[in-house]
Amino acid sequence: MKVRRQMKIMELVTSRAIETQEELVALLGQCGFNVTQATVSRDVKELRLIKAPLGEGRYGYALPPDMPGETIDPRLKRIFCESVIRLDYSENLIVIKTLPGSAQGVAYAVDNMDWKEVLGSLAGDDTILVIVKDKDQVLGVMKRFKELLG
Repeated sequence: MKVRRQMKIMELVTSRAIETQEELVALLGQCGFNVTQATVSRDVKELRLIKAPLGEGRYGYALPPDMPGETIDPRLKRIFCESVIRLDYSENLIVIKTLPGSAQGVAYAVDNMDWKEVLGSLAGDDTILVIVKDKDQVLGVMKRFKELLG
């Protein structure tokens, strides 16, 4: 539940201007997450959200700047580890099976790992299709995914 809620928070702060934790609590409630301001406060801290200028002297929540190089953000790794059930591949395609409702968040994590070999991903409810540039790179990407899973 926590991972899904935090994925929804990341989606919300990237899709609209949210100035206060109270606004975030209300939006999460509309999405089916009944949480308190204290819970949202902990999520904001764990996700390392920042306040960024919105204009006209206003500030809103935003994701922190990308981490440099090949370093994987610990939040993305946690989302990946807690949600992925199974990996498989064929040619230059990788299929990732996740817990129900988790595919969008895992696809977000995959896309934000910024691996040069990965063109992008498509996500449904519990399945993600990852497109790798070249079929010769698939085994290397699979190995990296498996390393993330521990």
